[in-house]
Formats: sequence, C-alpha cells, structure tokens
Amino acid sequence: MPSLEALHWGPASGATPRHLVILCHGLGADAYDLIDLAPTWAKACPDAIFASVHAPFPHDSGFGRQWWSVADRSPPVMEAGIRTAAPYLLDFINAELERLNLQDYAIMGFSQGAMIALFAGLRGPTAPRAVLAFSGALMAPQTLKKELTNRPPVLLIHGEDDDVVPASRSREAKAALQAAGVTVDAHFIPHLGHGIDDTGISFGALALQRGFS
Repeated sequence: MPSLEALHWGPASGATPRHLVILCHGLGADAYDLIDLAPTWAKACPDAIFASVHAPFPHDSGFGRQWWSVADRSPPVMEAGIRTAAPYLLDFINAELERLNLQDYAIMGFSQGAMIALFAGLRGPTAPRAVLAFSGALMAPQTLKKELTNRPPVLLIHGEDDDVVPASRSREAKAALQAAGVTVDAHFIPHLGHGIDDTGISFGALALQRGFS
C-alpha cells in the first residue's frame, strides 16, 4: 500500500511542532483545496503543523483525487470503499506522528473527507484530540459501537442549503455519535450550501484550541 502524499504548513510559532492537524479534502479535489485553512487555524494552535493529504486514488473523472469511488452509491459498496480507504489515512497519521515524535493530533475533513475523518478518527489506534467534520456523513453507523476504539470530541458543521450532502446526514451522525457516547458539538448554518464559510472556520478554530488545550 503506497504512502499518501501531503502538503505541510507551520508551525506558525516557528517552534518545534507540538501538535499535528490532518486535513482531508472532498471528492474530486486535492490537498491544495484545504491547505489555506492552516494560516487561519494556526492562530488558535500556533505550535501545530498542518498536513493536507492527497486522497489515495485518482477521481473517476480523471481530475482531482478521491478516497473511494462513488460511481455506485449503494450502502454496501460505499462502506466497502471507505473500509478500503481508511487504512491509507491511518497509516499516514501513524507515520506522521512517528516522524514528528508527537502524540497529539486532530483530524478535519470536508464532504467525502469528513466521512473518512469520522470513520478513521473513531476507529484508529491513536485517539485524536478532536475530529472536525464539515458537510459530511457518518458511514457504517451500524458498526460504530462495536468498532469504536476511542471517543474524541466531534465537531459537525453543515450548511442547511447543502444540495450535495444533505444536512440531515449530519443530524443523523449527531444522533448516532451521541448514542455511542461521543461528545458532539453540531452547528447547522442557514443559507449555506456545500462549502465552508467564516462561521464554520471560527467553530473549527475553537474546536482545535479546545482539543489541544
């Protein structure tokens, strides 16, 4: 299994990194899509190094990357896809923590990246300090309680006018996570479509600040 590639930014303080923040892009994008969040969020965690990851597979269209194919969106195929993708991300996280001699990390994702962030963050061997999921969904909720390895605080952000991944998916995620004993902070932003706005960025900064405190 080849190692994932990533773009890195920080720490803003110029000091030796004390924290790691993993950024996972959405379907058809790449690591460049989220790395611009780093300078803003670094104000909340100046000693963090940010790693924006390229998903492991080329997008079906030939442009950008994907964590798994969504050509078939039936639940069993989607679950099989995320189970194939998750080890790539977990191996990357473990390698980065070892390379940087760190234990503290947080993981953020947008859309398909939010789905993999939730899936891997809750099932990985090393507990993240926080999981931030923007415009995503909780995959394989029926196996969560059985497979849960840790309970990091989770931030869910979703636009009420999202016509790509409906906001109802984050509401379902909130209910399932809370039922599994996970602390959830959820915000549903009026008039926002499938994207990240300044409100969501502010909530994300606060989640990172709290997670690393």
